[in-house]
Amino acid sequence: MRLATYEHHNRHQVAVVHEDGTLRPLPGVRSLTGLLAEGGGLPELLDAGPELLSTPAGPHVSEVRLLPPLQPPTMRDFVTFEEHVEGVRRSVDGTAGVPERWYAAPTFYFGNPYAMYGPHDDIPMPPESSVLDFELEVAAVIGKEGRDLTPEQARDHIVGYTVLNDWSARDLQSAEMKVGLGPCKGKDTATTLGPYLVTADELEKYRDADGFLRLALTAEVNGETIGEDLLSNMSWTFEEMVAYASRGTVVRPGDVLGSGTCGNGGCLAELWGVRGRQDPVPLKPGDTVALTVEGIGTVSNTVVPGPAPLPVPVARRRPRERP
Repeated sequence: MRLATYEHHNRHQVAVVHEDGTLRPLPGVRSLTGLLAEGGGLPELLDAGPELLSTPAGPHVSEVRLLPPLQPPTMRDFVTFEEHVEGVRRSVDGTAGVPERWYAAPTFYFGNPYAMYGPHDDIPMPPESSVLDFELEVAAVIGKEGRDLTPEQARDHIVGYTVLNDWSARDLQSAEMKVGLGPCKGKDTATTLGPYLVTADELEKYRDADGFLRLALTAEVNGETIGEDLLSNMSWTFEEMVAYASRGTVVRPGDVLGSGTCGNGGCLAELWGVRGRQDPVPLKPGDTVALTVEGIGTVSNTVVPGPAPLPVPVARRRPRERP
């Protein structure tokens, strides 16, 4: 089943997406996050799937503004593609290879859940950035609460998947990472989710013998193919990522877990590291990035000018007094 959240005639609505693109609105449902949080809401919905597709049709997807499928309460973004780590590391400081520590556990950072954009929304340039990049990812969405899960248990906690573009201001990111804490404003302006939430059962046919989803991934900039990869090139499965995320804490309905950027041109920075120069050039206003994931769909966003930056005060070098 495919679920969409959309705006039509100034109203937000959640709907099941029919194969022909018509939307079957869910009566009384205004938020997919809320539906997931109800616990029993989505399983009942899945059971009623065939009946829902026979309900009166709403508008066609081409007649509405598609919103992010859900507004996640939290967003964890992992880094699970070895090839991406190799390329970006080379682009940052010329270092070859992958840090040995990377292999120990599926590392992630927490993103900004308030910066979600829909699959066709314009994306503003981050203030003070001139080196904007995209990142082609797939996100798993949590359907029910869990703590200290095993990977086997985690499978039942993933309700579905969506395409994720982790927009990255590389110049801001590079500067702030020198503090040694992690991404800050370099990853804070925009994240694209969409076009739909595809329930996990629909993608089971792509699962390989090792538990990975073998989905084709394609990135295009202004109609030119920049990168192609397979989601099954991840080094951890989504179930292993969810289990790790739940270690010592909880994952809750609506939480989003990004796969991290795929390899072989899943972002510009990786190609910069491989080629030793900024080729292709960083994104600028007017550029359109289209990311396609087999079995899920395409998100296509155009970069537009962002707000004028406000001044940032530098730290005060103050004398250190003691009580």
